[in-house]
Amino acid sequence: MYVAVKGGEAAILATHDLVAEARRGDPTVPEITVAQIREQQALACARVMNEGSLYDMDLAALALKQSQGDVIEGAFLMRAYRTTLPRFGSSEPVDTAAMAIRRRISATYKDLPGGQVLGPTYDYTHRLFDFALMDGESEATPRTAPAPLDAAMPRVPDILGAEGLMEPEVPPEGDPAPFDLTRGSITFPAGRDVRLQSMARGDEGFLLGLGYSVQRGYGHSHPFVGEVRVGEVCVEFVPEELGFAVDLGDVTLTECQMVNQFQGSKDVAPQFTRGYGLVFGHAERKAMSMSLVDRSLKCREFGEAAVYPAQQDEFVLYHADNVEAAGFVEHLKLPHYVDFQGELELIRRIHKEREERLARQNEDLPEAAE
Repeated sequence: MYVAVKGGEAAILATHDLVAEARRGDPTVPEITVAQIREQQALACARVMNEGSLYDMDLAALALKQSQGDVIEGAFLMRAYRTTLPRFGSSEPVDTAAMAIRRRISATYKDLPGGQVLGPTYDYTHRLFDFALMDGESEATPRTAPAPLDAAMPRVPDILGAEGLMEPEVPPEGDPAPFDLTRGSITFPAGRDVRLQSMARGDEGFLLGLGYSVQRGYGHSHPFVGEVRVGEVCVEFVPEELGFAVDLGDVTLTECQMVNQFQGSKDVAPQFTRGYGLVFGHAERKAMSMSLVDRSLKCREFGEAAVYPAQQDEFVLYHADNVEAAGFVEHLKLPHYVDFQGELELIRRIHKEREERLARQNEDLPEAAE
């Protein structure tokens, strides 16, 4: 590391104090609390939880505070902490069809069974600064009392499936336990369980760019938002000593099912296919991007050529991990003195040989002219 630099270990320890000072900022300004971050920066906390592979709003808020709002550094803290936690087993599959809905929209059905639930969203705001927020917390006064929601809110792909128009989704043969990406290495070609796990904790910006690319012609994707739903679902676990499921609590999830057209093949009739995204917290952009790329990565299953980046699982999964990517990029800040000196000497030698060669050529020119 940098112990060879003047000051050595003492200089490195001093940077810790400088980080703490920079994090605190102006001491005359009240310090932000973890509770404030958790309650008022929930979307940022959701991103840290997703990319950190751990659902805990308090720890996500702490990670954001400790990292000065750096989401990747915050995710790194979450992953490091996660490795210290005991593992008791796997929960039962969550039932998103029974989600306690906060928000639920579809771009495919105007009169959606159960209705559209706009909920909290920036989609319909004017993107103008609210300068009242500069002076303090603005008062949130509901305009009207929220209407009670329908008890039944079927998912759009299930509606299409009932008509035989949507590709069926069935468990793989034998219904094996999903691969645990946090405990094993990815191999290729990767199964869909691995792909979905990797994208769920992948960098939102990277997946957003890939999702955008498939719509611009780099993936043959013509998607419709079948449904985006945000809300709370119950997490259950079956302890071996009990033999029945116990309720561990509720988590907030965002689910997106993207509907894509498929022209069919000699074996499969024309139908709709789906891309799927499921992430922690309220994170619609992440879930939508994930569902776009998920469908793109299913191209081989439908006999489509895999020619674009978003269709190649190795490219997507290896480069979506922002903690690993950040480490690989930022390691360039570490000392590379020996490597650089070797390249420096090589360039100097090449320059010297080139100058000597040009000098000899110039000496030969007068003789050639005579």
